[in-house]
Amino acid sequence: MKSFKHRLLMTILLWIGVLLAGLFVVIGQLFPIYAETHDKMQVWLFLFLIFLVAMLFSAIIGYRIIQVQALPIENVTETALELAKGNYRARAFEYSNASTVELSSTINILARNLQEITSVREMEQERLKTLIENMGSALIMIDRQGGITLVNRSFMTEFQLSSEDIEGKFYKEIRIPHVLERFIEHVFMTENSARNQLEFKQGISTKHIDVYGAPVLGEHEQWLGIVIVSHDITELKRLEQIRKDFVANVSHELRTPVTSIKGFTETLLDGAYKDPETTLSFLEIIEKESLRLEMLVKDLLELSKVEQAGFQVDAMPTDLETLIERAGELVERKLEDKNIELKLELEPVIVQGDTNRLVQVMMNLLINAITYSPAKTVITVRLSKKGDEGIIEVEDQGIGIEASEIDRLFERFYRVDRARSRNSGGTGLGLSIVKHLIEAHHGKVEVASEVGVGTTFTIYLPLAK
Repeated sequence: MKSFKHRLLMTILLWIGVLLAGLFVVIGQLFPIYAETHDKMQVWLFLFLIFLVAMLFSAIIGYRIIQVQALPIENVTETALELAKGNYRARAFEYSNASTVELSSTINILARNLQEITSVREMEQERLKTLIENMGSALIMIDRQGGITLVNRSFMTEFQLSSEDIEGKFYKEIRIPHVLERFIEHVFMTENSARNQLEFKQGISTKHIDVYGAPVLGEHEQWLGIVIVSHDITELKRLEQIRKDFVANVSHELRTPVTSIKGFTETLLDGAYKDPETTLSFLEIIEKESLRLEMLVKDLLELSKVEQAGFQVDAMPTDLETLIERAGELVERKLEDKNIELKLELEPVIVQGDTNRLVQVMMNLLINAITYSPAKTVITVRLSKKGDEGIIEVEDQGIGIEASEIDRLFERFYRVDRARSRNSGGTGLGLSIVKHLIEAHHGKVEVASEVGVGTTFTIYLPLAK
């Protein structure tokens, strides 16, 4: 632009020089003639005025030339430079009387198109960034040299990293599990897609991830790096293990009474039925095992029902004091069989609950306490309220539970003392049913225990409004 203005200025100065030279030639021809008839001072004054007018006229013409030619081109050039820098909001002024009006209009159309394309591209990039940042899967992109180019929030959360840990670093420099690092190396070496399930320690827990890696290709199949996507499947693995344990436990629990019934029946058929006392004893055992089998099937169906996502209780204002007294009456015979005292410390509390389901909860807790309590001990049930919650405490003087086992109490078929629970006719599902029923009431259940001292189950239920 400066060279153009320089050339234009030189052209104008040359034009003025030619004009002045011509003027001096004319003056040189006319000066002797005027000098003979006029005073020389007047002649020089006249010539000076002519020169001044000529200079003024030349300056006006030069200014108009610069205004009409140089300024529009300068404006278009500045606009083009702004567009080259990426400022697509820049616009050229469209001079109506300039020869560059078509060029200015074209530049402005180009600028508007570039701005629109850039806006669409930025919107797409923002959508992609939002999608990557908020996707549930962990994602990391690594270039050909091993440098990290992109990491989403899920990746940093899953592997307990911060932005300072990964910014400007290579993947081998960040704290990721060794098994994942080896998987990344495998994808780099083979330059092919790969998928695997990895297991690693994170703190005191074990995590499982399903990881997929693939090369990133540019134009003309140029290899740019790799992308790694991983899903946390720890919970799925846990549920899978629970399912396996459940199937194994159900099979075992069903097989035990069935085997017992089958064995005693075969013994009777082999001739033992001829002895009346033996027959009566065997039939009593068969009846006991049949009842146990019936209870197991009943509890399995009940647990399946309360574990369903849409399960709801028929909640209404319920008097817990009366309900607990009723549950105590239902287990009175079991208490007498072991000479256990049931001590009730109750105050009036009305909660929002399902009477039948809460009786079932209390029955399971009381039977559990009786099962694991020695003879001639005391089971205490306390009822109180605090804030907007009713609180039930069932305290026994039983064998107690190890701290490491408390978290497993509500697992299906889990027993602290398997022999004692099975001999008492328990199915190992009672506490699982308790947990789900209390959660269906929007409450919670807690356990505190000390080995050799006893266990306390505490239930919190919302008060009736």
